[in-house]
Amino acid sequence: MANTGIFQKQLIMRKVCYALIPLLLYSIFLYGFRPIYQLAVAFIFGILTEYIFERSRNKKTTEAVLVTCFLYGLSLPPNLPIWMNIVGIVFAVFITKCIFGGFGRNVYNPAISGRLFIYLAFPSALTTLYWQQLSTGASALATSIGSVDVISSATPLVLLREGTIPPLWNLFFGLRLGSLGEGCILLLILSALYLLYTRTADWKLIVSTMVSATVFLSLFYALGLIKGFTDSLSMSEGVSVVSAYLMSGSLVYVAVFMSTDPVSGPNNVKSKWVYGCIIGASTIVIRLFSGFPEGVSFAVMIANTFACLLDEAFAKKKVVKKPVTSTSTPTTPSTSTPTPTTPSTSTSTPTPTTPSTDVSGTVTTEGGTS
Repeated sequence: MANTGIFQKQLIMRKVCYALIPLLLYSIFLYGFRPIYQLAVAFIFGILTEYIFERSRNKKTTEAVLVTCFLYGLSLPPNLPIWMNIVGIVFAVFITKCIFGGFGRNVYNPAISGRLFIYLAFPSALTTLYWQQLSTGASALATSIGSVDVISSATPLVLLREGTIPPLWNLFFGLRLGSLGEGCILLLILSALYLLYTRTADWKLIVSTMVSATVFLSLFYALGLIKGFTDSLSMSEGVSVVSAYLMSGSLVYVAVFMSTDPVSGPNNVKSKWVYGCIIGASTIVIRLFSGFPEGVSFAVMIANTFACLLDEAFAKKKVVKKPVTSTSTPTTPSTSTPTPTTPSTSTSTPTPTTPSTDVSGTVTTEGGTS
């Protein structure tokens, strides 16, 4: 990663931002310019918070904070008070990310943590402060497909708890009350395909999240445990109920953008399957049996908690090769004492040279004549 300008360059984070742009444009179409205000506030205070923190450590602000601000802003209802938006994004960046040491060290997903914080601190704000889409620019499209229930005062998850199935066509195109970017399932699918094509997201996390949610919904419906749909069970109604629950709320939005977070999620292949199943299953259990109509934020936090433990549990054990021990009979060293070499005691006495006398009377010795 190269450091240029104010931000630390991160290409993966830029690709995630590119995938979020269509959701922003569609939210502007539905709600007017209110999404721009919400996103602008989230970006300004989120970047400022991380800049102050990183500046104190002589480091650059990471482009990951742009993704955090983008995801957080699109997870808010359009009519949320600005000051609540500021509280949430500061909590997301500073508490969830900075105090853990900055980018790459946070345990929990910052965007979902900020949203969950204001969801618990100001519950009415995230469940009732929605704008009616028909009054801000979507009337032409909504009317053309016969969308009258879009202006209902209840969110789809609340309607489902009351035993009413919202029109599936409206849910698929996001023509219902909800957060800014969670609505249009068609755009979320296209964004997921882009992230998979660019190898920015892991398909195993998306598939495991959605499949586990589908399985649990189907099981609970078959057992008659879904409130409002316990009297007459049928295949057609079951398909409609399961489809409505899957397309309502932020489940698809979280499965595409937050379950695939590489920092707060696991790295092991098997861990990713289990991690996604935790998100999907926990979301459905909380939706159906708790006091909260939406459970996906809690589900992501639960899965984040177990991410490192899952990697540890499914880590490949290194096989330590032991040295091969020969079973053959060891060679016994010879105990025979070598016979010392006895120096020869024989002394060779040189044979003295006997002078010879020739006939002439000259005495000849070895080495000359005398």
